Amino acid sequence: MSDVFVAQPATAPLHGRAIPRVLSIAGTDPTGGAGIQADLKSIAALGGYGMAVVTALVAQNTRGVREVHVPPTAFLAAQLDAVSDDVEIDAVKIGMLQSAPIIGTVREWLGRVRPPVVVLDPVMVATSGDRLLDPAAEEALRALASEVDLITPNLAELAVLIRRPRATTWRQAAADARALASATGTAVLLKGGHLDGTECPDAVVAADGAVHEVAGTRVATRNTHGTGCSLSSAMATLRAGGADWPDALVRAKTWLTGALAHADALGVGEGNGPIDHFHEQRAGAVGTGAAASWSAQAWEAAAAVRAEVDGLDFVRGLADGSLPRETFLRYLAQDALYLGEYSRVLAKASALAPSSEEQAFWARAAESSLVEERRLHESHLGTRSDEPAPQTRAYTNHLHASARSYAELVAALLPCFWLYTDLGVRLAARRHDGHPYDDWLAMYGDPGFTAATARAAEIADAAAQEAGPRERARMSAAFARSMEHEREFFARA
Repeated sequence: MSDVFVAQPATAPLHGRAIPRVLSIAGTDPTGGAGIQADLKSIAALGGYGMAVVTALVAQNTRGVREVHVPPTAFLAAQLDAVSDDVEIDAVKIGMLQSAPIIGTVREWLGRVRPPVVVLDPVMVATSGDRLLDPAAEEALRALASEVDLITPNLAELAVLIRRPRATTWRQAAADARALASATGTAVLLKGGHLDGTECPDAVVAADGAVHEVAGTRVATRNTHGTGCSLSSAMATLRAGGADWPDALVRAKTWLTGALAHADALGVGEGNGPIDHFHEQRAGAVGTGAAASWSAQAWEAAAAVRAEVDGLDFVRGLADGSLPRETFLRYLAQDALYLGEYSRVLAKASALAPSSEEQAFWARAAESSLVEERRLHESHLGTRSDEPAPQTRAYTNHLHASARSYAELVAALLPCFWLYTDLGVRLAARRHDGHPYDDWLAMYGDPGFTAATARAAEIADAAAQEAGPRERARMSAAFARSMEHEREFFARA
């Protein structure tokens, strides 16, 4: 994709709190999608306790801003002191600061209180592209950027901060983020959401230029109001909870992707609506922070990919029986080749498993892939023999590469169970005696396969509980990549 390399930025050790106390300093949004309201929801969703100091009262809705009332700086200072005189603050997220005097007031308070974590979301450019700050305020914000721990600009704000044209490619954006990180001595969260294309990467860029990139797929929704506010406050909360910036980004991106994927269901407003901050709780995830059900988080984060799978011609044709026979046979031929390598990977999982019960589970799965499923393939294919297609090789190579650790491997294997169970159970309602692919639907909708999927998820969750933050990040990445490979497998059939 680019010349950006994956590296680990240096991050000072931080003793995390189980429930971080996080202060948002920002403007309001009465519809609840952005500003302080979004910050408080994000902090709560990621396991923190949220507090708020108001810099501006904004009359806005999902269609735009109508009016802004800015209280005197003396009242801003009084709010800040009221909080810090009484509460020990673990992290601060800074959003809308409208003028140089306001920025100066916040900067002076930060110098006195010195919170352990400070994240700056530099609100400088409107969605329309209009600059929101006068030159004096922009200069004051540049100075503040050198005194915080993480800056989270969008691409337009990044361009203003370094006085360059707005980046139009990921490579150019990465170079701009390096320039800002070098100039300020501060880590930068580079966001790819405003670039064109289906890919949506993000990255943490350290002051020394090291980059930790996290891949992502764009979620098709117009309901993105407050995304930047929410991501920056999520990062502050996770860092205060003990995660380093790269691990915080992996967790925050997983959560935010799910929030975007569920945004349309909220039905808030007639314009660009808000994201669903509490989608994980609605999905039944256990907890809200790093201890939440890892498998539930990973599944919800893949909501956009799952929706794409449902929309594929292959899946639609498989459901109603209209899929051309040759297309189905081409898919089965590749799946048969895939299963040969898949069984070897399952054997690796059995060898790495920490208990005899888990060893037996993966061994049974390996046998099933070689015997039961191949029997189904051969009943359709006969003696047909094909060469592995590029997507088949890519998927099996990914699975083999994930065997660096047991936790990462079981995470990579889980979509091979879960996606097929999900499809099989939902498509089972379309089964009938004359359905040309009834045996395929029966196999993946079978209660025994559903039970095996549930056990695989339990094993993955147990591995995630034992893993550290970095290992959990690798698990999430492996799961997400397997989901993408599954999508490509169906799409190219």
